[in-house]
Amino acid sequence: MSLTANGQRIVVNDVHLSYGSHAVLRGLTLHVAAGEIYALLGGNGAGKSTTMSALLGFVRPDAGTVEVAGYNPATQADQARAQIAYVPENVALYDHLTARENAAYLLALAGRRPEPQAIDAAFEATGLQEAAWDKRLGGFSKGMRQKVAIAIALLREVPVLLLDEPSSGLDPKATADFNRLVHDVARRGAAVLMVTHDLLSAADIADRIGFLEAGRIVDEAAAQGADRFDVRDLHRKFTAESVAA
Repeated sequence: MSLTANGQRIVVNDVHLSYGSHAVLRGLTLHVAAGEIYALLGGNGAGKSTTMSALLGFVRPDAGTVEVAGYNPATQADQARAQIAYVPENVALYDHLTARENAAYLLALAGRRPEPQAIDAAFEATGLQEAAWDKRLGGFSKGMRQKVAIAIALLREVPVLLLDEPSSGLDPKATADFNRLVHDVARRGAAVLMVTHDLLSAADIADRIGFLEAGRIVDEAAAQGADRFDVRDLHRKFTAESVAA
């Protein structure tokens, strides 16, 4: 796994991006290091989805720099995406295939063919019940589908994990389970960036939280001590920026 400058795996420096005459990102800067979880919070229209699209190489910035594990997603799309495991809000898996079949097929597409025992071990690590391993995903809950997606991310052993609204639609227990899985991925050395509206989940999981307003980070908080974050202070900041956005 390669690192970008200064040990960072995700680097976004002074990025500007517009759709026609509408400016979406206006000098966005954020860095995420190996083993770090960064939560990006913002209201609708703040630029979260565009940030994710820029990291995935779906859009090209008008100015500024984006790097993923040392690659520019806009000009080195294949190399950059090979470094990323992306878990969207609604995980895209094959409903007619079992959990094991989904993992084997998607990993083969990524050029990896782990032994069946490795797939089973990844499912066990994510907490997916063994009874579900050979069941089709059509009957899986959102939380179960996310466990399959995280298992695939673990098996790919990529340096960057991108999460788009990961706690949307999950109950509190499923959210706590998912946060535990993400911590496990970070402990293995991945840089994790999540975009979310869920302040409490971000406070539970993140090492740093950035507040995105009108395409730039207007405030940032870092976890401190056992209490990690002052949730009331985070709520005040988030509601102020969500109203402004």
